[in-house]
Amino acid sequence: MEMNREKLCTSKADGSSDSTFHCSTCHDDEEWSNTSRGRAKSRSLSASPALGSTKEFRRTRSLHGPCPVTTFGPKACMLQNPKTIMHIQDPASQRLTWNKPPKSVLVIKKIRDASLLQPFKELCVYLTEENNMIVYVEKKVLEDPAIANDDNFGPVKKKFCTFREDYDDISNQIDFIICLGGDGTLLYASSLFQGSVPPVMAFHLGSLGFLTPFNFENFQSQVTQVIEGNAALVLRSRLKVKVVKEHREKMTVQNGIEENGVVSANIEKEVGKQIMQYQVLNEVVVDRGPSSYLSNVDVFLDGHLITTVQGDGVIVSTPTGSTAYAAAAGASMIHPNVPAIMITPICPHSLSFRPIVVPAGVELKIMLSPDARNTAWVSFDGRKRQEICHGDSISITTSCYPLPSICFRDPVSDWFESLAECLHWNVRKKQNNFAVEEEEF
Repeated sequence: MEMNREKLCTSKADGSSDSTFHCSTCHDDEEWSNTSRGRAKSRSLSASPALGSTKEFRRTRSLHGPCPVTTFGPKACMLQNPKTIMHIQDPASQRLTWNKPPKSVLVIKKIRDASLLQPFKELCVYLTEENNMIVYVEKKVLEDPAIANDDNFGPVKKKFCTFREDYDDISNQIDFIICLGGDGTLLYASSLFQGSVPPVMAFHLGSLGFLTPFNFENFQSQVTQVIEGNAALVLRSRLKVKVVKEHREKMTVQNGIEENGVVSANIEKEVGKQIMQYQVLNEVVVDRGPSSYLSNVDVFLDGHLITTVQGDGVIVSTPTGSTAYAAAAGASMIHPNVPAIMITPICPHSLSFRPIVVPAGVELKIMLSPDARNTAWVSFDGRKRQEICHGDSISITTSCYPLPSICFRDPVSDWFESLAECLHWNVRKKQNNFAVEEEEF
């Protein structure tokens, strides 16, 4: 039943590997004929090769912009880095393809929502009977009385493969995922896969639905297109979070006296460190919890202290999470194809603390300040909430395992559609124009 993990890949556009420019000073294999005063001119994406040029420069329209010219003036150039480890594919060319036909699908349904029972049953019947696919569902979904007591749905239900969260590992058995509900179902799907994530098709059957672009009315044709590999993808970056806790054990000393004679009823003995790792799609939130004091946490970037947050807390989010809690806290909204990490304070006690955007390749570290009056609390996509004490640390980097979300149209159109429909972005009554008075002759 296990399928190959390498079934999914994104097909690159033709000629994408030829779009890189090399410095003509360092590499004598290219000649620039379109020059002025000894300086190479940059040309538009649609420009054709200059007349008389011996090389043809192929260009494609990239969402990352044109490849920059790496020569500066008559003699300066960019030093080539042979150890470059990051390659970003043009988001406009990210298309779904299958190495082998998909056979297994995970269906995630919003729990305790009666309006989703009929869509869930119709989808499962379509997948099992018409496409002969293996359907995985969570065990607690089938414990719903409306499903468990439905005799007509019984033959289909017997074909399901079930699993339990935090107990069963299904990461190597799922070819793609279908979500029925709101944005929370997509976040839940992300939490199930701490490594590589299968492509996710999300249907808008919840309340907000910013991350769920598909309507359920024509689900048969839309699912068929995905199975055939005819769909665009948006790679939603995730955060790799490592929480290191100083594990201390409280001990009661007999007679309240230690061996050295110091009187102490309770002592804390350090017995090691506890390390936990998470993959986060939206945001990591560090807040003051139930305490009435300000949170006081230090934020480090690549080992350097950049600021101390004094306020209700701080949000570290992905571009996908920029339209969630971070937007409510006053941050800008960033397209999910932009490689970045956002740092947004929550009600800072400072008039100058503005949200910032840092490169996706940095490593952030958050710790309680030495003079903090109270502990802090951290949550990951609103889950796994836990207390952070002195000596504990939270390390955050961009994960190498993004969540491939299937687009309804394309990454740009879907995003602006969600901004308009879900958040009513820039909705305002139109200003009237000046009335044109006719001149009297």
